[in-house]
Amino acid sequence: MVHRDQSQIVGPFDYVVVGAGSAGCVLANRLSADPNNSVCLIEAGGRDDYIWIKIPIGYLYCMGNPRTDWCFETAKEPGLNGRSLAYPRGRVLGGCSSINGMIYMRGQARDYDLWRQMGNPGWAWDDVLPYFKKSEDMLAIEPGPHHGTGGEWRVESQRVSWEILDAFAEAANEAGLPLVDDFNSGDNEGVGYFHVNQRRGVRWNTARGFLRPAQERANLTVLTHAVAQRLVLEGRRAEGVVVEHDGAQKTIRSEGEVILASGAIGSPQLMQISGIGPGRLLQDHGIAVVHELEGVGENLQDHLQIRCVFKVQDVHTLNERSASLFGKIGIGLEYLFKQSGPMSMAPSQLGAFAKSDPARETPNLQYHVQALSLDKFGEPLHPFPAFTASVCNLRPESRGHVRIVSARCEEAPEIRPNYLSAEADRRVAADAIRLTRRIVAQPALQKYRPAEFKPGLEYQADDELARLAGDIATTIFHPIGTCKMGDDSKAVVDARLRVHGVERLRVADASVMPTITSGNTNSPTIMIAEKASDMILEEHG
Repeated sequence: MVHRDQSQIVGPFDYVVVGAGSAGCVLANRLSADPNNSVCLIEAGGRDDYIWIKIPIGYLYCMGNPRTDWCFETAKEPGLNGRSLAYPRGRVLGGCSSINGMIYMRGQARDYDLWRQMGNPGWAWDDVLPYFKKSEDMLAIEPGPHHGTGGEWRVESQRVSWEILDAFAEAANEAGLPLVDDFNSGDNEGVGYFHVNQRRGVRWNTARGFLRPAQERANLTVLTHAVAQRLVLEGRRAEGVVVEHDGAQKTIRSEGEVILASGAIGSPQLMQISGIGPGRLLQDHGIAVVHELEGVGENLQDHLQIRCVFKVQDVHTLNERSASLFGKIGIGLEYLFKQSGPMSMAPSQLGAFAKSDPARETPNLQYHVQALSLDKFGEPLHPFPAFTASVCNLRPESRGHVRIVSARCEEAPEIRPNYLSAEADRRVAADAIRLTRRIVAQPALQKYRPAEFKPGLEYQADDELARLAGDIATTIFHPIGTCKMGDDSKAVVDARLRVHGVERLRVADASVMPTITSGNTNSPTIMIAEKASDMILEEHG
């Protein structure tokens, strides 16, 4: 099917990359490193010059802000007792790396070995570790055999500390978790402080790390405020992308490849609008089926965090420190002169990886522990001292989808993660709350007289805890899997990330993960883009 556009023709380029987020900035850098390659990078959002992108605590002002966020929402979720969640996705240079929690996390070696066992050669831990190291600039610890220095992806220690978090770490150790200083060696079991993507207390995103050093190259064109409308397909071959840019429709032509890097929501949406996806879905919205591919938009996975809150006494938390004018002034001055303190902190400072039951082979729970508490994201902090021990199931069995609701790219798709729809996930949720209570009951925390505020100690039975998890749980913003890699009937791309049945079209972002990694997903997405770049350059000589 050929669309004969009357729009302005731009190009041709060797490579057209759709999405200048965590993956797209990496692809643009690596593919344009050879001056013989012409590259066009397309981004729907604007420049990353907003002050709240640079200040770490500014994620509060970036999420839900149409200047930097697509402002998606999920469908109402039965597993969350009918609630719909805000679903932030970066709409700015740097994408989600410009608005996320900045935590540097790879996951477990087991995650990638499983990908290989699922029929994806070249994706085992030993295969992907060199790509993590390639872009890494590790300053938080001594590099050693698992880490690299001098790369574009800066990793530092956090510049804030809290007595209550030190006590939680000690309590977790008393409950059986080892104290660790590195979650990224392949086995992340233990408790310790997260490393973050910052440079001296300032957020470090992929736009600064990867795109900015490449932007002066004559062979790289970056279009901002360019919204992809659809792919240009000639039969089953990708020829380019139609975008809305500067008030005009433009066709960005490619003579090599079109590479989708729009993430787990944007990439399947663009494919479906363009006629690639589940045939019935496309026909229901009046879209001609160019290539039926049932898996496009399916297999959505995400990490759901259960936010357990505990009141404490005789210890400082951010709740009371930020409540007064003098406290706010002190916080601001500390950041102004030292780039440290609460304004420099990631949303979660302390982390832990544990097993919901001893029979587990590897940790299946991740804790994000914060010296603050609130009812939900965007609302004021509680007026009493408290900490939050958020815990998420790292390997949920629930599967959801991303499906267009019309043929218009401007209309957000239906995002339905189907949280807690699997019985196993509800059981893990109850076990996670019990483990959290066991950690808090340890001697190291008892001197602060912790009192469970949410969900509440009066709830003990499995069904009660699973229902309450639906009341207090929220996404931790890790959607993946909607263009999964593999060779089964629901796979969208092969092990080299080429779309099954469509020539010159590839996907290189979090959507290709067949299963979710055991931790935050931003740095694994960067690794995927690094590996994809090598494969593309290798195939094109």
